[in-house]
Amino acid sequence: MMWILLALLILSFLVFFHELGHFLVAKFFGVKVEVFSIGFGKKICKKTYNGTQYAISLIPLGGYVKLKGQNDADPLASSDDVDSYSNKNHFQKISILLAGPFFNFILAFFIYVVVGLMGQKVILPVVGELQPGMPAFNSGLVSGDYVKSINGKKIKSWKELSEAIMYSKGDVEVVFQRNGVLKQTAIVPRVMESKNIFGEKIQRNFIGIVPKGEIGIAKYGFLDSIFYAYRQTFETSKMIFQGIQKMVSGVVPMSEVGGVISIVDFISVATQSGLVVLLTLIALISVNLGVINLLPIPALDGGQILFNLYEIISRRKMSENSLYYLTICGWILLIALMGLGMYNDIHRLIFQR
Repeated sequence: MMWILLALLILSFLVFFHELGHFLVAKFFGVKVEVFSIGFGKKICKKTYNGTQYAISLIPLGGYVKLKGQNDADPLASSDDVDSYSNKNHFQKISILLAGPFFNFILAFFIYVVVGLMGQKVILPVVGELQPGMPAFNSGLVSGDYVKSINGKKIKSWKELSEAIMYSKGDVEVVFQRNGVLKQTAIVPRVMESKNIFGEKIQRNFIGIVPKGEIGIAKYGFLDSIFYAYRQTFETSKMIFQGIQKMVSGVVPMSEVGGVISIVDFISVATQSGLVVLLTLIALISVNLGVINLLPIPALDGGQILFNLYEIISRRKMSENSLYYLTICGWILLIALMGLGMYNDIHRLIFQR
């Protein structure tokens, strides 16, 4: 029960922060926010201030903002008043719509900064075994060498080392430490077949070293933490976009779609693993929420942005029938995905434990 409550609180906070983005940018452009609710359903506590009703609702799954001239339940809702959403220009509407996902990315970025400053457990970049016949075998590296940088890039973990080798162009310049003395070597990598995280065959660089398996804490200074946070936010966003693309194309099976139960399970494991792991998971969920809301599904921010872009390009308003039926289809698709996630969660719960 404790994990469920914690998961609900985390999800509610992330959705609240998303809606806060919409709220602040809408206010900036002079749009009246009629309701800002934490949670959904029946309002159990509410207070009106400056024309906005602030409420706490019964179902603690995020929250929502209700803008004047805009209604998710009625895609044809509009108002000609100056302070209404529907009366704003396309740039202002798109800015309001983008603000929610943008706040999720910003939140994840700051969480990653904190994680970088706190430090996290990693496999250290200490060489264990050198594979015979591979480029590194006669490079001067020996077991126990601590890799400090690859091609001038500081290395804090074995993951960073692997990625630096993977994306290197030409020779791999390795700076390593042995008995307190810095040494350097250049290795010509070998391009070999491997698989990416989606199970697809790819070509990537190998030099033939295996980690020793030593665990340590990787900490970053303030400036390095900012770069680390940017890199993590960007790479996580890209990975989620790619995952959705692979799922649509059939590379990743639909059985991988998860729902609230999976999130509760992940949070329970992360909480027991420590604060840094939990913060990392929260950042990942926040990025996931931002990416999903940018999908071109009419019921989501991305779909509404697409409608606005269509009107900008075509220089004419979308017909009410098209707007209505596309939005209904969007909601059906969204509910179907939520149902699929719940089904997969229950299936895993029953048959994989």
